[in-house]
Amino acid sequence: MNLTLSGNVGFKVLGIGVLVLLMLIPLAQVEGLVQERAARAADAARQIALRWGDAQAVAGAVVVVPVQRTIETLAPASTAAAGETAARTMRRVEDMHYVLPEELVLHARLQPELRSYGLYTSVVYLAELKVEGHFSGADLAVFARDGGEPQWQRAQLRVPIADVHGIRRASPARIGALEREFGPSAGGVAGSAAIMLPFPELARVASQPKLPFSFELTLAGSERLSVVPLARKTTAHIEGAWSDPGFDGDFLPARREVDAAGFNADWQVLDLNRRLPQHWVDDGTATLAAPGGDFGVSLLRTANPYQRNTRAGKYGVLFVVFTFTAFFLFEVLRGLRLHPLQYLLVGAALCMFYVLLLALSEHVGFAAAYAVAATTIAVVLGGYAASVLRQRRIGLGLGGLIGLVYLLLYGLISSEDYALLMGALALLAALAAVMLLTRKVDWYRQSER
Repeated sequence: MNLTLSGNVGFKVLGIGVLVLLMLIPLAQVEGLVQERAARAADAARQIALRWGDAQAVAGAVVVVPVQRTIETLAPASTAAAGETAARTMRRVEDMHYVLPEELVLHARLQPELRSYGLYTSVVYLAELKVEGHFSGADLAVFARDGGEPQWQRAQLRVPIADVHGIRRASPARIGALEREFGPSAGGVAGSAAIMLPFPELARVASQPKLPFSFELTLAGSERLSVVPLARKTTAHIEGAWSDPGFDGDFLPARREVDAAGFNADWQVLDLNRRLPQHWVDDGTATLAAPGGDFGVSLLRTANPYQRNTRAGKYGVLFVVFTFTAFFLFEVLRGLRLHPLQYLLVGAALCMFYVLLLALSEHVGFAAAYAVAATTIAVVLGGYAASVLRQRRIGLGLGGLIGLVYLLLYGLISSEDYALLMGALALLAALAAVMLLTRKVDWYRQSER
């Protein structure tokens, strides 16, 4: 049996395998290009948020009062003479005390829109918020507990807001029978920025059973609005004209409705689910970032081209293997010979599909870009096959087969729940087809050719 290196089927299969491995290099480069463009899109979204308003988080209202007290301290032992008792001194200290609401009711209506930065777009919104609630008189009484001397003249009502740059309007707040304008707050609340209004009248109303408050805000934000549930009982209703919301955070809505016109959802959270106490003293450790979690809604975009390009790229090697196998079968079944360089050109065309898909999807959307890129590559490969295999009918069939495979890939990309099942069935069908087509091939005789 006379076996040659160029004609031996075993060496041919091995060589095709090496070519498949070589194709991993350009496919990895394409994946890196997708990540680079995705990073540029994320940077564009940050630039839009910087100018418009970042993801917003609101937390109702917090009463803040400086409290002074006199404490006794001992002089350090090193300063006392030998055998003498350490000196006792009295000094005044002041701490910032915070009290959270008894109940908070928040209603938010989002008006989303798309803003562009160069080629890239990001979801922004205007949120019309109505906030009302009340403080408990029993909670406000803690300021004067344990000998503390509340500095009522410096009392404030503060409203934590994640990005105060996004405030477009703040109505005067009503506290009890009073009405007062908000102003900037230098202190914030537990690491979060805030707006505030002075409330020296708190001394007169702190003994009342309830201290109601209400105000309205218009906030500009990007992509997400969340609520930090600081009250003993927090009730929130969020609605907006966005058909694909994502309800996230540590608490899912108790009720939600989503349709083509928009969404609306309701939450109810109790203080048992948070970590901050109803009353605390500022020691620098409290933070609104983890008070037991927040909840809210994200304005998702299912047509994110970079996520879909990434998912498409995961099947790149499979496409190369499938196409190389198809060309190899035509070699075997038709008694033709293809040069390794021709396989490399076919692999390069398959890799160009992903570059073309990425470039077009940034301009015309993913679906249209996919249709154009898949059609183009199927026509190019079909025409090339018709030429190198010297049969137009074979080229048309191979081009149609590649187009069908691209159609299957689009189904895998679009279907998240059934992608694995569809992929497994497709691979099984492809393997069965190869076994069926080669069932009568005498591989030993092929090796001798």
